[in-house]
Amino acid sequence: MYVTQKHLSRRTFLRGVGAAIALPMLDAMVPAFASAAKISPSPVRTSFVYVPNGIVMDNWTPKAAGKAFEITRILQPLEPFREKMLVISGLMDNNANALGDGGGDHARAAASFLTASHPKKTGGSDIHVGISVDQVIAQATGSETRLPSLELGLDDSRVVGHCDSGYSCAYTNSISWRTPSTPVPPEANPRVIFERLFGDVDTSLDAATRARRERYRKSLLDMARDEAQKLSGTLGASDRRKLDEYLDSIREIERRIQKAEADGRTIAPTIDKPAGIPAVFADHARLLFDLQFAAFQTDLTRVVSMVIGREGSVRTYDEIGVSEPHHPLSHHRNQAEALEKLTKINTFHVELFSQFLAKLAATQDGDATLLDRSMILYGCGIADSNRHTHEKLPILVLGGANGAISTGRHVTLEKDTPVANLFLAMMNRSGVKRDSFGDSTGILEI
Repeated sequence: MYVTQKHLSRRTFLRGVGAAIALPMLDAMVPAFASAAKISPSPVRTSFVYVPNGIVMDNWTPKAAGKAFEITRILQPLEPFREKMLVISGLMDNNANALGDGGGDHARAAASFLTASHPKKTGGSDIHVGISVDQVIAQATGSETRLPSLELGLDDSRVVGHCDSGYSCAYTNSISWRTPSTPVPPEANPRVIFERLFGDVDTSLDAATRARRERYRKSLLDMARDEAQKLSGTLGASDRRKLDEYLDSIREIERRIQKAEADGRTIAPTIDKPAGIPAVFADHARLLFDLQFAAFQTDLTRVVSMVIGREGSVRTYDEIGVSEPHHPLSHHRNQAEALEKLTKINTFHVELFSQFLAKLAATQDGDATLLDRSMILYGCGIADSNRHTHEKLPILVLGGANGAISTGRHVTLEKDTPVANLFLAMMNRSGVKRDSFGDSTGILEI
């Protein structure tokens, strides 16, 4: 066996003018002859994917518990990941209930979901809820990565005004909260996200300078091409292949963003499409999932939240034959036709999510896959959308968290188990040791 003495840091970057492109895990990042005990385990990547307006629970919840659970209609796209999936039934978000505050279930569902706290009912600047679990993890681990966390969403974000029965739009639009009064709105524009991940880290440049620099450069990869070629010549065959595949994937993301920017279509007759956002929902979702994948692959961040749609979303899904707005349709009154259309929407969201999982599962990170290294929650703060219920929530956890989660099963919990108990378990598996969070009553065994 031929062994070189070359060793790359896990934090190696390809650098060019205005670019800093992190590398994925390569064999050259593991020192020759290093013992397993001396090699740090790859970090856990944690993701929270939120879907709006409830779920058709009869088509979501498996009837059997344990490892013999059936894959239901909505979960069908996740069949290939059955052994990497933990279905959890019985979790409750009591803080999304009125608790004397009247209407506003959608705003409370979004605001309380990751904070496990009841939001103050206000449409003014005195918003208050709690720190979200993703930000607790990010504050503890963010110093080890370029970005402490990444917040993504497929809708525009508003943090002022009233959006639901007297609740501020900040509650409806943000599931991530850095402090009890500071929401972290999700970013919808792929170009902005791409620049945060791979672009110039100098945020002091004014808008005109950044625009001028953008005109002069064709691609981040073009700027770092010489360094990439030099590095490739020093690597083994396996690492060269990994590097080529990674750079090709970055190039493909750039191409798709450029195509979206050149697309003159509009989202709605009276709204111009912002630069970089694809006109087709599925293309937009895939692009954001691919950016999340790239961020995890390069360890640019280990914490991501993604909002498929904000609560109360009135998006239509003509591409799957559903022309009615999502939120009004979610008040289905148990009508078969409405339930069928809602099931199509729920399944469509899961299908897009499954494509992200497939990329994680197909990508090695040392001696395991990125999916094995990850801990990904998929769920919603509303169960039955017709009645706005917040118990028996639809919750999945996928990935192995470096072997710390027992997957491939359906767990049914005692009635009204706080969802905060799950978040405590996820914190612990991310290396953040806490005994309580929000309205938790203990750490969930997962």
